[in-house]
Amino acid sequence: MRTLLPVLSIVVVAAGAQSQQPTLPAADRVRIAEAFRLARQIGEQVWPGWSEAPFALLLVTDSLEFLVRHPKPSDDFRPLGRDSLLESAVFVRKRVYAPDLLATFPAVTGVTTIVIGEPANTGKTSTEWVLTVLHEHFHQLAYSHPGYYAGVDSLRLSRGDQTGMWMLNYPFPYDSAPVAARFGVLARVLARAVTGLDGNQRVPAATLTAYAEARAALQAALSADDYRYLSFQLWQEGVARYVEYRAAAIAAREYAPSPGFRALPDYADYGATAERLRRSLVRELMNADLAKDRRTDFYPVGAATALLLDAAAPPWKAHYFTPMFTLDPLLQRSP
Repeated sequence: MRTLLPVLSIVVVAAGAQSQQPTLPAADRVRIAEAFRLARQIGEQVWPGWSEAPFALLLVTDSLEFLVRHPKPSDDFRPLGRDSLLESAVFVRKRVYAPDLLATFPAVTGVTTIVIGEPANTGKTSTEWVLTVLHEHFHQLAYSHPGYYAGVDSLRLSRGDQTGMWMLNYPFPYDSAPVAARFGVLARVLARAVTGLDGNQRVPAATLTAYAEARAALQAALSADDYRYLSFQLWQEGVARYVEYRAAAIAAREYAPSPGFRALPDYADYGATAERLRRSLVRELMNADLAKDRRTDFYPVGAATALLLDAAAPPWKAHYFTPMFTLDPLLQRSP
């Protein structure tokens, strides 16, 4: 018996350690699976070729980070095994990033990864959170496009910053009254255009003229660098915001959420969410205030421009990457 007791103690300790292994929270697991499933089923309708984009995701909780669909985790992650619902191996480490982060960047071993906090920490419902994952997944498509990083460098806007933070901190003239006034005119033109868009209805020539004039007036008020930065933000962040709305609208017509996702207490119907996103977009455009909102005002303007392109130049997505970083030439392709 004396010789067996130490062995039994070791077994008990090992079993206790096994029971304390961290696990991906159940609700988060359902949300991540829903984002993957939604992208798989409707992604190509939202954006042709989207299924080819990488989809690594790092979920940031209050104390831990869970890595999913990543090809080469760093050594500070330990494996938790394969998750059949997520169809992926899952890895965990102690928290490194802020729990309210919503971003996409080469966060782990240089691989472009969605880094996202839980809904409670990011101020989103479960449905909004899933659509935000698709917003970030669209960035993965752009970042993985051949020539993206070389093209970003060719914009010559970083001014020596090698971290990429210039994309957030570029000294755009937000406080310039003439710039803000002309930006507001463009935003309101787009608000009226989005409000008037109705399915297959053609965009009135007067709407396209008003948009072109407002855009030209804004460009005249900006330096070449500032206009290039604006164009880049509309192209990148604005279109990613558009993807959220478009995914919700298509899901409302053609997608059935999983029973587990519908059972979440804060689940919202995709149709109702799409309608809310559209109303919010128009409200943001009508109330655009560069001095107050800064860079976030670029998101609705870019999203509304993409909606205008849907109606006026339906093949525009085929030309999104040629050239990159500007939406300006795309309406010129409209019949």
